[in-house]
Amino acid sequence: MDNQATYNYKVVRQFAVMTVVWGIVGMLVGVIIAAQLVWPELNLHETLGYGRLRPLHTNAVIFAFGGCALFATSYYVVQRTCHTPLFAPGLAAFTFWGWQAVIVLAAATLPLGITTSKEYAELEWPIDILITLVWVSYAVVFFGTIVKRKVPHIYVANWFYGGFILTVALLHLVNSCEIPVTLTKSYSCYAGVQDAMVQWWYGHNAVGFFLTAGFLGMMYYFVPKQAGRPVYSYRLSVVHFWALIFTYMWAGPHHLHYTALPDWTQSVGMLFSLILLAPSWGGMINGIMTLSGAWHKLRDDPILKFLITSLSFYGMSTFEGPMMSIKTVNALSHYTDWTVGHVHSGALGWVAFISIGSIYYLIPRLFGKEQMHSVKLMTAHFWIATIGVVLYIASMWIAGVMQGLMWRATNPDGTLTYAFVESVKATYPYWTIRMIGGLMFLTGMLIMAWNVWRTVAGQKPYDAPVLAPAGHHA
Repeated sequence: MDNQATYNYKVVRQFAVMTVVWGIVGMLVGVIIAAQLVWPELNLHETLGYGRLRPLHTNAVIFAFGGCALFATSYYVVQRTCHTPLFAPGLAAFTFWGWQAVIVLAAATLPLGITTSKEYAELEWPIDILITLVWVSYAVVFFGTIVKRKVPHIYVANWFYGGFILTVALLHLVNSCEIPVTLTKSYSCYAGVQDAMVQWWYGHNAVGFFLTAGFLGMMYYFVPKQAGRPVYSYRLSVVHFWALIFTYMWAGPHHLHYTALPDWTQSVGMLFSLILLAPSWGGMINGIMTLSGAWHKLRDDPILKFLITSLSFYGMSTFEGPMMSIKTVNALSHYTDWTVGHVHSGALGWVAFISIGSIYYLIPRLFGKEQMHSVKLMTAHFWIATIGVVLYIASMWIAGVMQGLMWRATNPDGTLTYAFVESVKATYPYWTIRMIGGLMFLTGMLIMAWNVWRTVAGQKPYDAPVLAPAGHHA
């Protein structure tokens, strides 16, 4: 087959299918640890205890599920918008197998307690090196494709993907600087409060770039495509990009309010977190307003339901985040389940929903089908998942505010009103509701897997012909 004549869909197919697989795995672990809080006897062994499974859950949903979705969509979008097949297809294949190896190594090491103990950067130094090799290869493939594009313009989705790729590389290299002691043990290059500062510069920008900028790249491609409308404001999309990537970098210290971090640093983090509201809502408004003149399509298009609802959750989460960064609010919310609710309104409502919508868009096109096997199942998935998210975050909001109020309550003589265990007991029903919400979300993913299986079973892989840019004649 003439490599120039078709887009390279093989690697997109691989990542798209693994997005669904890892989504189920990661969310299953999430449901298990949610159940462990309700029934502590489910902590069967130290390797399967809450403390070991929780980092496995976060790594699986962020880097396995979210990561595969980002690889799949960015490889698809950059080819389609640049009117050229992927640069260095062999390297693209390496990014797939290398990334799966990282995920499997994480699943093997984290339950064994092999960890750097840095949140979202728990993997030890040999795996960090593999991540670096995969990521550099990813950058070469992505930017190489942009260099050989057949159109002068670089579409805005590629700006977001490109910004995410470069920034995650920087974050990973700086935060994972460590001194190896053995094959499975290393010490951070930083000490004390500097280590915490670097970690949350990384940790919050993992949210800002891995879980926001990359998925905004999806939004700027798949929302206009599925709606059949142009982006509402191209100028706003560019302003959104620059404002977001500049501001996000400074927001990390809001994770360290009321700690040993200097007061002025905490205040800078709070200030930039508040400023972040503007570009975030600019992006949300741009996505939702793209539906102007096409709102009727929401009635019977489950893909649009996922994409537009994800933007609503994005708007909600990016309002809530800046509010929680205000020191007086943070005094109540910090260390409570409110934070867990906030994270999951972003992770499930925004990241998972936009990923699911995008994968539903991609799967038929990658296998030469008109549409998914069942539109009804997609709609069922949407409603089950939406109810699951709402149960999850509402229960965590209530639990979190309650915990914060119980912890700070004092008697007239200045003693604490409640023992810590009383707040745990009071939270119990909300943990049960959270587990049910998570179970519903997992059920939705299983429905998706069945639907994907029925769509692709027996289908020959399909590579679309490269389109000549508009106004050009091939």
